[in-house]
Amino acid sequence: MLRIAVPNKGSLSEPASAMLHEAGYRQRKDRRELVLVDAANDVEFFFLRPRDIAVYVGSGKLDIGITGRDLLLDSGSRAEEIMQLGFAGSTFRYATRPGTAKDVSEFGGMTIATSFAGLVTKHLADNGVDASVVHLDGAVETAIQLGVAEVIADVVETGTTLRNAGLEIIGEPILHSEAVVIRRTGAPADDPKVQQFLRRMQGVLVARRYVMMDYDIRVEQVERAVALTPGLESPTVSPLHHEGWVAVRSMVPAQDAQRIMDELYDLGARAILTTGIHACRL
Repeated sequence: MLRIAVPNKGSLSEPASAMLHEAGYRQRKDRRELVLVDAANDVEFFFLRPRDIAVYVGSGKLDIGITGRDLLLDSGSRAEEIMQLGFAGSTFRYATRPGTAKDVSEFGGMTIATSFAGLVTKHLADNGVDASVVHLDGAVETAIQLGVAEVIADVVETGTTLRNAGLEIIGEPILHSEAVVIRRTGAPADDPKVQQFLRRMQGVLVARRYVMMDYDIRVEQVERAVALTPGLESPTVSPLHHEGWVAVRSMVPAQDAQRIMDELYDLGARAILTTGIHACRL
């Protein structure tokens, strides 16, 4: 039975469970459940603190897990990323009072406050900077005001919170993070149960990005229409009862669907329909 770690709370929890549900797996109905057996799919889910998931997977106690790239790298565990999941995106950056420093190279001798001590310590070492790192849980914006540190390192979205605290973002991003699937470093890459899980998750990612488009068009316009809807490999083209017309079916990117429908209509296509894709295998 495949043993999978899933975030039990925070910004990763609900999107991860929703994606697993779309992939055909049972998910808990009671947030107090810590373990859920999905016998039909030969999977056992363990709902854990997001920060602990890399530790459990890296130790080999669990086969794979869903966590953030930032949490994986911060843990220092013997675990590695094997799939990007496209949600919970964030950017990790340094910030300080204006005039304190312009770049990480100027942090020598300073103290940096962060909730990701492992990640920041490694980043400083990679840049040859000798600085102290103070670990704080939760928001770190007040660390500079209270004299705990000269610099902070934290997740930044719009930067509004930092500006309100009188701080400015400096240097290049430390890390671009998102939700990822991880496994123990050195684990067999061809494990059939893991590969099946990854195919299901990949199917959800594709299903979310594409829609199925159907339309009827005159034979003489097929080549121009197919150029607009090439599909993943090749569209399906079938003759209609009315001579000179064909029906075309193809997967198209969801974000481009409306534009493509307009262009097909201008070519003379009619009965243009789009339908959602709930699951797929490529």
